Amino acid sequence: MEKIKTIGDAYMVAGGIPRERPNHAEAIANLALDMIEVAKLTIGPDAKPVQLRVGIHTGPLIAGVIGQSRFLYDLWGDTVNVASRMESLGEAGRIQVTEDVYRRLRGNYNFERRGEIDVKGKGSMATWYLTGRQPAATIAE
Repeated sequence: MEKIKTIGDAYMVAGGIPRERPNHAEAIANLALDMIEVAKLTIGPDAKPVQLRVGIHTGPLIAGVIGQSRFLYDLWGDTVNVASRMESLGEAGRIQVTEDVYRRLRGNYNFERRGEIDVKGKGSMATWYLTGRQPAATIAE
């Protein structure tokens, strides 16, 4: 897993970069599930558990270092934009994923169909909520 950056109160993480890993989607799913569980145990300033919104998409992207005096490793492309939309259009305490992620992980994880949502720049997209691991799923190292 590679922490890319924080943007306001958002945290961007990517799997499978800068080196490919065949189980990048599983590793991201496990991270997201663990983050949601830890957030439930974390009390915020309002004395209530912290609630996260998580969005996941998988696909090609461009990664590189930008800057001349202060360097920044960043990601670009449709995959990044769609993942961001999954987060922003999701619900607190939930992990919203695209159909690409659902199809890749459905044998080892539990999902709840959210249905079609309108995604800026993409139109109507089928989405799912990742709700847990099936018993045989293991944590991706």
